[in-house]
Amino acid sequence: MIDVYAFATPNSIKVPVALEELGLEYVLHAVNVRKGEQKSAEFIALNPNGKVPVLVDSDTASDKLVLTESAAILIYLAEKTGRLLPASGPARARVFEQLFFHASGLGPAFGQAGFFQRQASEPQPLAIQRFSAEASRSLKMLDSVLASRPFVAGEDFSIADIAHFGWLWRREFAGVDLAEAPNVARWFDEMAARPAVQRAIERVNALAPL
Repeated sequence: MIDVYAFATPNSIKVPVALEELGLEYVLHAVNVRKGEQKSAEFIALNPNGKVPVLVDSDTASDKLVLTESAAILIYLAEKTGRLLPASGPARARVFEQLFFHASGLGPAFGQAGFFQRQASEPQPLAIQRFSAEASRSLKMLDSVLASRPFVAGEDFSIADIAHFGWLWRREFAGVDLAEAPNVARWFDEMAARPAVQRAIERVNALAPL
């Protein structure tokens, strides 16, 4: 049994997308970050960092595995199934290159840009300028990558595409417009049309009450 603790967030969506693409059964549990449920004692026992998503795999050979950090979860699921991640060589390295670019660059830039634009208690013009510019730069970097390949790591769909999809799905939070990135726009539309992605979005959106 695989349990996923998540909400309708950019990082959370990655895990259901991967599970749907891989055809793995899972139970999705809502952690309402709007109400601060990620700070509850029950959730902190799962993830002391107090963030979603969390994956709990009870099907392991020994004790159940509790895993945090969306990129680590994606790698684990790919290696568990032998899919969406090349086994070796340059193709595998390209997937990790994009995963690390997302985790260290695009994701944090989008997140900080959105925070300072929408959630900071006081206006922070320098921070808004800094992170909005970095979000735009990261988007243009990804656009240049997708100018020469169908998927972010090459010719094949991989967990790197799933990683990038999360924040592009919630790009409005960061104030990002795909009009400046036509190759990303093409890729995003193709991602959003995948049946597994649509199923994951439907399930994750259901976690957030209207």
